Amino acid sequence: MKAHDIANGILRATGIMIGVVLLLLFLYEIQSVLVYIAVAAVIALIGRPAVIFLRQRLRLPNQIAVVIVLLLFLSVFVGLIFLFVPIIIEQSRNLGQIDIEAFKSDINDLNDQINNYLGVEEINVLQAFRRSEFVRNFDLSLIPKFLNNVFGILGAALIAIFSVLFISFFFLKDSKLMLHSILVFANHGEEDKFQRVFNKIKILLSRYFVGLTLQILVLFILYIILLSIFEINNPIAIAFICAILNLVPYLGPLAAGILMALFVISSFLGADFSTVILPRVVYVMLGYSICQLIDNFISQPMIFGASVRSHPLEIFLIILIAGLLFGVVGMVVAVPFYTALKVIAKESLSEYKIVKRLTRNL
Repeated sequence: MKAHDIANGILRATGIMIGVVLLLLFLYEIQSVLVYIAVAAVIALIGRPAVIFLRQRLRLPNQIAVVIVLLLFLSVFVGLIFLFVPIIIEQSRNLGQIDIEAFKSDINDLNDQINNYLGVEEINVLQAFRRSEFVRNFDLSLIPKFLNNVFGILGAALIAIFSVLFISFFFLKDSKLMLHSILVFANHGEEDKFQRVFNKIKILLSRYFVGLTLQILVLFILYIILLSIFEINNPIAIAFICAILNLVPYLGPLAAGILMALFVISSFLGADFSTVILPRVVYVMLGYSICQLIDNFISQPMIFGASVRSHPLEIFLIILIAGLLFGVVGMVVAVPFYTALKVIAKESLSEYKIVKRLTRNL
C-alpha cells in the first residue's frame, strides 16, 4: 500500500470522526426539538387508530379527523390542568390558614403514637428536621431565583405544547411523512425493505402505546374507586399521579404505593394512629396490591402479548438492562426501542438462529 493511500485513509477516517462528533454536538444542542418530535410521534401513534376510525367509519375528511383527535388530546391536557390547579390553590389557601402550633402538636402526637406502637426509642421528628443540613444551610435569596425559574418553565412549557401539537398535526395528517423522512437514509434499491420495516414498527408501537394508555386509564379508575371508598382527600388527583407513575416499570408502582400511603396519612393527620391511621393505611395498601395484581396479570400481558409480542421474561430482562445502563428514562423507553430493534433484526439478520428465535412471533 502506498503512502499516499495511507494518508488519504487517515484523512478520511479523521474527517468521519470529526463529522460524527459535530453531528452529536448538533443533536445535543437541539435535544429539546428532538424531544418534541418524539412526543409528537407518540401522540401520532396513539391517535392513528382514532383518525382511521373517524375517516373510514364516520366518513370525515382527513384534516377534520386529525383536528378532532388533537382537540381530544388538548382537552385531556386542559382537563388535567383544571383538575390540579384548583387543588393546588385550595391546598395553598389551607396552608396559609394552618395553626402552626396545632400542626406541631399533631406531628408530635403522631410521632409519639408510632414510637409507642412500634416500641422503638422516641425520635423527635421536628428536632431532627431542624438539625438537618437543608434547614441550616437554607438561603432565602434562592426564593427569587426559584420564582424566575418557575416563570421560565411556564414559558418553555407553552412553547413545547404548541410545538408538539403543530408537529403532531402533520404526522397525523400525512401518515407517510415520517416514512419519507426515514427513507432518505435508505440505500438505493432498499426503499421497499425500509418501508416494510417502518410500517411493521409503526403498527406494533401504535398498539403498544394505545394499550399503555388503556392500562393507565384502568389503573386510574381503580385507584379512584379505592381512595373514594376510604374517603381519602383529593382522590382524583392522587389516583392520576399514582397511575402515571406506573409508566416507569417496577420502580413506578413502588413509588406510587409509598406516595399513596403518605397521602392516606396526611388525610387523617391528628387522628389516632392505632385505631384510625394504621387501619386505613393497611386497607388502602391491600386494595392497592389488588389493583397491581389486576394490572400485572391482566393488563400487562394483554399489552405486551398482543402489541409487542414479546415474552414477559424477555421484557423483564430488557427493562432491567436498560435501567442499569440508562436509569429511569431507559426503563420507560426500553420496550418500544427493543420492539423496533427486533423488527429491524428480523428483516436484516434473519439468517441467524437467535434472531429467528426472538422474532418468531413478529
